[in-house]
Amino acid sequence: MTGVYASQQIEALFEQGAIAADRPPVDGQIQPASLDLRLGTVAHRVRASFLAGQGVPVADRLKDFEMHRIALGPEGAVLEKGCVYLVPLMERLALPEGVQAVANAKSSTGRLDLLTRTITDGGTEFDRVAEGYAGPLYAEICPRSFSVLVRPGMRLNQIRFRAGRSVLDDGELADLHAAETLVTGGPATIRDGLGFSVDLSPGPDGIVGYRAKPHTGVIDLDRIGHYDPSDFWETLRSRDGRIILDPDAFYILVSREAVHIPPLYAAEMAPYLAMVGEFRVHYAGFFDPGFGHAGAGGLGSRGVLEVRCHEAPFVLEHGQIVGRLVYERMAVVPRQVYGAGIASNYQGQGLKLSKHFRA
Repeated sequence: MTGVYASQQIEALFEQGAIAADRPPVDGQIQPASLDLRLGTVAHRVRASFLAGQGVPVADRLKDFEMHRIALGPEGAVLEKGCVYLVPLMERLALPEGVQAVANAKSSTGRLDLLTRTITDGGTEFDRVAEGYAGPLYAEICPRSFSVLVRPGMRLNQIRFRAGRSVLDDGELADLHAAETLVTGGPATIRDGLGFSVDLSPGPDGIVGYRAKPHTGVIDLDRIGHYDPSDFWETLRSRDGRIILDPDAFYILVSREAVHIPPLYAAEMAPYLAMVGEFRVHYAGFFDPGFGHAGAGGLGSRGVLEVRCHEAPFVLEHGQIVGRLVYERMAVVPRQVYGAGIASNYQGQGLKLSKHFRA
């Protein structure tokens, strides 16, 4: 059966032993089209980011790069801004032939500029798990804007399983948009996926986005709705529909278009293209079935953009295309889709910081 695995198929992978874990799955860990991955009990501070390389276990490479170890107990430990850590995850895989996986940071992780990537034994790419892979999983974590307090069992990244490849080509995407209205608030720009643009039109308060402050306190990732945004973020305003991105600064912006993912589809935000500017527009790239779907408590949900500029200052203007969504068919319809029924944090969202900040 070709397509992205739905929640009930992920549950079956647990039952078959294709996914195993140090602890049983917890409520909410299995999402409509993905599995949240949990941090283990130790963090290795490493000198640099690395990939294991063909045929090499991560543990062997760790001997070359480890600086020291930090126990992640119930009280937690601080991962310092600007440092790189490797944390063994509680989940491990023994994928059947024909099944591969792709990982990504969770939405709240990306909105904190918390670079989190999955690596595997013998891996030659971040966030990609080869067909039939058997072995452990690791999270590479690099806090870029804020130091964070983490504990075992926290879920910073997620993994999606698929059999075969079922990405919609542009013709199929155009047909789906005609039938389901995939975007509103702007034209449907379809080329190698569904293009989306940035919204820099000032609202009633004039705010178009946020920029991370350079010197802040620690964020405890277990504290929801706790922090005052003004302690960590500067508000951005624009009178003329444009802002200038500063090199190495981190921004939270929002798409002009409201996005809709029908229940039989999933989507992934594709990495930025150098042709549109030297900046990155996301860390967290999964859109679950039902995101923005009217039957799941949404009427289209705008995509939050996690933007980091590179190399040189860059002018970003209202309506400028900054990325694209690649749609893929599900193998089956999930038992429950993204939305209010599973306490999804970002259904129907507009410009919104991570769940750790007060509204």
